Amino acid sequence: MSTVQTVHPTSKAKLVVFWLYVMIPLAWGVINTLSQATKLFK
Repeated sequence: MSTVQTVHPTSKAKLVVFWLYVMIPLAWGVINTLSQATKLFK
């Protein structure tokens, strides 16, 4: 006997909020790292 689970579609708003939650700190970290690295190579 197989059990089938129903998949609830993710709302677009939740998806956008999640990606902003991930990408904003990631972008800040990359920009901060690059600015610190440019100080090293001057």
